[in-house]
Amino acid sequence: MLDLFMIVFPVFGLIGIGYLARRTGFVSERMGEGLSEFVFSLSVPCLIFRTLVKAEIPAVQPWGYWISYFVGVAVVWVLATTIGRHFFGVKGVSSVVAGFSAGQANTVFVGVPMILKAYGDEGAVPLFLLLAVHLPVTMTLATVLAEGRQASPLIILRRLATHPIVVGILAGSALRPVAHAIPAPMWQIVDLIASAAIPCALISMGIALRRYGMKMGWKLPTVISVLKLVVHPLVVLLLATYVFEMPPVWAGVAVLFASCPSGINAYLFAERYNEGVALASSAVTLSTALALGSTLVWLYVLGIS
Repeated sequence: MLDLFMIVFPVFGLIGIGYLARRTGFVSERMGEGLSEFVFSLSVPCLIFRTLVKAEIPAVQPWGYWISYFVGVAVVWVLATTIGRHFFGVKGVSSVVAGFSAGQANTVFVGVPMILKAYGDEGAVPLFLLLAVHLPVTMTLATVLAEGRQASPLIILRRLATHPIVVGILAGSALRPVAHAIPAPMWQIVDLIASAAIPCALISMGIALRRYGMKMGWKLPTVISVLKLVVHPLVVLLLATYVFEMPPVWAGVAVLFASCPSGINAYLFAERYNEGVALASSAVTLSTALALGSTLVWLYVLGIS
């Protein structure tokens, strides 16, 4: 219990620093906006680039593993979007934010340390394989849904080609064959920029929480949290256990990955489009607060002590 709490604590610590800094007037709203722009436009693309270039991707793809996880993403994404539209009046990009918040997980702060602690080195391959694909797929899907509402296919393609996240994905995929030739000083620059993504994002989210608070109320963020923490891992567990054949460790990694709270990238995405920020920040914070209890349940279900 204490170990899991210590995993989650840094998330709340950095959010709290941003919140208190803004509440006391130590920093301005402009700082939060600048941090979020830096993270979305430069730091996260570098993080994606580094992950894709260095990821060890097997020659034979574990399709059952992919299908189990991403069917779960699709189920909760559609449910969150539909519920948000029909029961809470959430429209436009905000409805994309609702789905993104339910389908995209906080893997860096919660997923990686939790899964490695649960399965050790045996879980590293399926973990980092999914980590390399998870954010690019969900971020690209969210971008297409947001950009495609008022644009022609040509405009969508042009915007996607210059979108910071997509640029990071394309660059990471293109440079995989020549990654060994990239000089070490260049990697140091990439690492420094990428390493700033999480702390800067969490602090900027704390600043935004002071601005928006829980203006969305508790109802829709609670629905999103339940979809993310309960429904998503349940769908993955059923598919990975009863439909597809895979090693128990791979199935367990997929379930724990799915059980992570809503990822900070949902908030960054909302900030980028200036829509749904209050919803995203509330969903991320609430799901993270509830994740400790739900994580203990999933560890028990998987037989991990």
